[in-house]
Amino acid sequence: MPTASTPAATYVSDPGTHWTVSDPGRLATLIRLRAVRMVAPQGFGYLGQALSSAEQVAALFATMRPGRDRLVCSPGHYVIGIFAAAAELGILSAEAAAGYGLDGSPVEAIGTERSPVADYVCGSLGQGLSAAVGFALADRLRGKNRRTFAMVSDGELEEGQVWEAAMFAGHHRLSNLTVLLDANNSQVDGPVDTITTIEPIAAKWEAFGWTARDVDGHDVGAILDALAEAGQPAAGNTLPGTTGPGTTGQPFVLINRTSTTSGLRCLPPDADGHFIKLPPELAAAAEAELLAELERNDG
Repeated sequence: MPTASTPAATYVSDPGTHWTVSDPGRLATLIRLRAVRMVAPQGFGYLGQALSSAEQVAALFATMRPGRDRLVCSPGHYVIGIFAAAAELGILSAEAAAGYGLDGSPVEAIGTERSPVADYVCGSLGQGLSAAVGFALADRLRGKNRRTFAMVSDGELEEGQVWEAAMFAGHHRLSNLTVLLDANNSQVDGPVDTITTIEPIAAKWEAFGWTARDVDGHDVGAILDALAEAGQPAAGNTLPGTTGPGTTGQPFVLINRTSTTSGLRCLPPDADGHFIKLPPELAAAAEAELLAELERNDG
């Protein structure tokens, strides 16, 4: 197996970390293009997760404060989008990104605790929200002005640990915690709604003491607006340490309705969104389509 060199671990909350996002919509397209190039050498991979979350990741990097806020990626296979964004923004080298999925590379197909960029990445599904809750509570206790953002997938809502963490966060009114839930209705066994009924998603989170918003997850403007809403100071909140981000003194969940094939018309209708096969001719067509979109938008 080929190997890849190991870059020094860099995380979004590390002091001195820096990036800027001038055009989140363009960044979303660049994330898709970079992800295609990362998956193409192997001919298969978690491209669908990058396609469904590209706008969320772009909006996150346009919202997070470098060197201060934290990023948690609960479903480890979603790190492809985070790696792609980091490579575009100079947080991760292009050489490191090209090592995606190679033996020995920390830029792994399924992220782990050693993955760079995100402050915490979980391999086992359902554990990330617990980590994010721990970060948010620790920052409150230390009086830190920072937000924690957690990426969670809809399939993870089948895990009881997610709801235990949600209940804890709601009880403690962790208004510095924001969850971006990728509701793409896709998991390894098939469509989520054929495995377990998880709707109504927003009502469930609200019952646990969260503020919930439901948006088109491919509308980067709607995501940015919701993240800005989540970051507004809480009004009339008298609980210690809860005067930071949060419109109502509650944790905030943004439910993003998405598709694992969004942004690539060239994918066949029966493409398995969870683990997309990308033979050379399809990879070339995908790259050409995304380059053409960038050219149109730049023109």
